[in-house]
Amino acid sequence: MPKRLLVVESPGKVKKLSEILGAEWIVRASCGHIRELSDQGEDSLGFSMDGSNVQCNYVPRDQRSKETIQQLKTVAKQVSEVVLATDPDREGETIAWHLKEVLGLREAKRVVYTEITASAVRNAIAHPRKLDLNLVGAGLCRDCLDKLVGYKGSPLVWALNNGAKSVGRVQSATLHLICQREREIQTFVPQDYWSVWVDYAEGFRAFYHGMGNAPQEAAKQETEVHDDTKINNQTAPESTRVLSEAEANRLVEEAKRHPHQVVQYEGKVTNRQPPPPFITSTLQQAAGSRLRFAPEKTMQVAQKLYEAGLITYMRTDSVMLSPEFCESARQWLEQNDPQNVPQRTARHRSNKTAQEAHEAIRPTDVFRPSAELRVQLPADEFNLYVLIWKRAIASQCRPAQLRKTKVIIKSGEIFWQARGQVVEFLGYARYWPNLGKDTILPALQQGQMLTLADAGHEKKQTQPPPRYSEPKLVQLMERKGIGRPSTYSPTIATLKKRDYIQLTKEIIQPTTLGLEVDVFLQKALPDLLEAEFTAKMEDALDAIASGKQPWQQYLTSWNQNYFAPALAKAKTVVVSSGNGAKTAAVAERKFETSRTRCPECNKFLAKIPSSKLKKKYFLKCNSGCENIVLFWNEFQKAWEAPRTKETKNEKSPTKISSHPCPVCKKFLEEYSYTKDGQRKTMLRCSDPQSRQDKKHKDVAYFNTQKGWWSPKFGEMKV
Repeated sequence: MPKRLLVVESPGKVKKLSEILGAEWIVRASCGHIRELSDQGEDSLGFSMDGSNVQCNYVPRDQRSKETIQQLKTVAKQVSEVVLATDPDREGETIAWHLKEVLGLREAKRVVYTEITASAVRNAIAHPRKLDLNLVGAGLCRDCLDKLVGYKGSPLVWALNNGAKSVGRVQSATLHLICQREREIQTFVPQDYWSVWVDYAEGFRAFYHGMGNAPQEAAKQETEVHDDTKINNQTAPESTRVLSEAEANRLVEEAKRHPHQVVQYEGKVTNRQPPPPFITSTLQQAAGSRLRFAPEKTMQVAQKLYEAGLITYMRTDSVMLSPEFCESARQWLEQNDPQNVPQRTARHRSNKTAQEAHEAIRPTDVFRPSAELRVQLPADEFNLYVLIWKRAIASQCRPAQLRKTKVIIKSGEIFWQARGQVVEFLGYARYWPNLGKDTILPALQQGQMLTLADAGHEKKQTQPPPRYSEPKLVQLMERKGIGRPSTYSPTIATLKKRDYIQLTKEIIQPTTLGLEVDVFLQKALPDLLEAEFTAKMEDALDAIASGKQPWQQYLTSWNQNYFAPALAKAKTVVVSSGNGAKTAAVAERKFETSRTRCPECNKFLAKIPSSKLKKKYFLKCNSGCENIVLFWNEFQKAWEAPRTKETKNEKSPTKISSHPCPVCKKFLEEYSYTKDGQRKTMLRCSDPQSRQDKKHKDVAYFNTQKGWWSPKFGEMKV
């Protein structure tokens, strides 16, 4: 008989853990968060603040959570010990605390592992610890902050009456970055310029680099940055920009008139260090650029790989690898690629805020044959696994060796420059190719005369800054400190769901609605949109998680010193907007026109988007008629005005006919409705309760030239 209960988050882990632990254990899943702040209390926040104290009222998230809690309570009574093995991060620690509370555990036993392998799981269970109440505090504080901002801030945008649904602590700051870039693109004024070049008979092209009397530019220090939003970082070469065609023509003529001589030739071998293993953000960036995965898809697929025991935990900001894995990777290289074994094990430096107790994302067994996995896994899972495997192995390889050359040529007073790069040793790039193509320059001598084959120029135009792709946005969020590994993907998903952004050929563009919301929030809550402001909030949560600051004190002081006053000021903006002083963005908004006409002015009604409705929009008159709003009645297949409390309580003004209902024999009533801008009448059962059952679904007679007719019952007999 099992004696111990292990509670995890995801049901996908249950089978694997049960196999590892054997019959002595019962493994059950909480299915993520089981409780949330209630909608009780002031502004439905579910928590109250008194001085520097915060009182939270948590309730089950939904009916499934209620059932899960009851099932866990039943099992917990049958075992001698309950062990909490939720995910190894802030959210996991908070869920473990909620489990402790609902199960009534006096002293919760908490175990943490970052990979679902027999050794890791058994080692974790052998060394349980207490709940980290600092991490829990950070989780509770984030809950309260998000609800405080969402519930008190969202009504501000509802007043715009344009379909805007929500404001969010991370969401709104991210939307602002997207809208800022869009406005930069809209206001961008392109400028013409010319790139001037010369071709030599020796077999290479050089570009204009400046005049002899121009000051020498400082040598640019090349910084080694692995950009996972790109497959390689190579850009097409061009000359120092020439701003007029006349000057470009003059340079070409000068190049043809004077001899060309090499005045500087540099060649050196440089090492390009291997990239670090994946963290959450870089995994999303690389999977986006190389596999075309959206961030949320990347995390869903990675979750399945983690639950299958193939990779370590996928929500992490640490690039640290365990000594055991480093040794394992070294052994694999010694057996399969001995030239790539570095003298010392590679070490990578994490971000200063990273949780070093965690590991980077890596395979749990580097020796597992890929041919075997290709058969076992769906294509998406296999491709993401291979990406993670290659990156982890690459991080443990020797650097790539590049032979870089630079040639400076002079003709008259003009300098020309050519650059070359040849990969002499692939190193890590054998597994993680991110180097530019070879650009080979011939061996040249300083002072050597060159033979000019051609000279010319190419007209170009400055380009606006590009819109963000999803990988690029994740990278930007990470660099700006907006959100944390667990929030990048859901934040972007929320912006899509709210119709604030849209994807066009994998590029993010704010919708008109998103731009309107951002314009309004710049006036109402400008601080909340600033990346630095949001990043400070994340830093405060990190400080709480590390025990440097009490969470209740931070929350109450943040609300008292910033949010409450800011909200009071913001409401004045909302009032002016609601009284008709709409922002320019709102006034310019154009909605799709329906075929249904307004019953008052007879003009076509506008379709107002709303994801809360089954039809995804409602109809409204934008021609000045007040309170003309129609919603689709699925039962009647017609557009109807919403029923107010008064009309619901009043007796129906409809006329009772002398015709009996074909189902219950009660009299039918005449019911009026609006369709395509016209008032129409039908007969239906007069008993409101009867109309709710399935038998009455088709009881509907329509007025035709021959009299009353029903699609189900045919012509009505008089």
